[in-house]
Amino acid sequence: MSCRTINETNFNTGIDKLQINQNKIILFDSARNRKIPIVIYYPKIKVSNQISYLVLLSHGYGFNEGNPYLGYSFIAENLAKKGCYVVSIQHELPTDELLAMSGELRITRKPNWEKGGNNINYVKNQLIELYPFLVNSNLVLIGHSNGGDMSVLFAEKFPNIVHKVFTLDHRRMPIPRIHYPKFFSLRSSDQVADEGVLPDKEELKLLNHIVLQTTIKHNDMCNSASKKEKRIILWFIEQNLGFKSK
Repeated sequence: MSCRTINETNFNTGIDKLQINQNKIILFDSARNRKIPIVIYYPKIKVSNQISYLVLLSHGYGFNEGNPYLGYSFIAENLAKKGCYVVSIQHELPTDELLAMSGELRITRKPNWEKGGNNINYVKNQLIELYPFLVNSNLVLIGHSNGGDMSVLFAEKFPNIVHKVFTLDHRRMPIPRIHYPKFFSLRSSDQVADEGVLPDKEELKLLNHIVLQTTIKHNDMCNSASKKEKRIILWFIEQNLGFKSK
């Protein structure tokens, strides 16, 4: 469900890290008595003539172990270089209940997705307090696997505050058949979404959402992807955010 463990010290995105800042902090939601580790990526120098985006990135499920929110830095760093403020959120804590693996998963996993949605909302509000100029930024959600499911649910519940949603092979939460926000889903070669999760061809045409099949494996839609696979993922996100891919 989540990316494989990799040696972060050997990971190189090809991005000049001198151009971005990276801050790892722990937020605390007192209303829920919950810690939320995050890492913020943002440009050191303001990038002119770019659309302003606040991007919230949600990781795939990691069985409440490790730090899966650190496993998507190639996406976060690339978007920060282009002028975005990107926040990768750690949704799982060691004390959390494990994700349901049986029953009707759209029902049994919904509490997990709702908890993730609460994290997303809290982080969004805290970022706007920290950086008031982000209040007018377009909110973009990116989620891998289970993180994609919670991102889709959040966008369904709050369509008026989400600009675009990118899912990296989410499989359970149906993309709502609505015109706004826009949904973009990159599909893996080795996993299949549940029935009804993805719009059919006619629905995609009507709603102007985009679903793209790839040869990338489900667990490789993160830092463990090959260089070629990373280029595909970045291209998909960049072109649909209006950036020019190199």
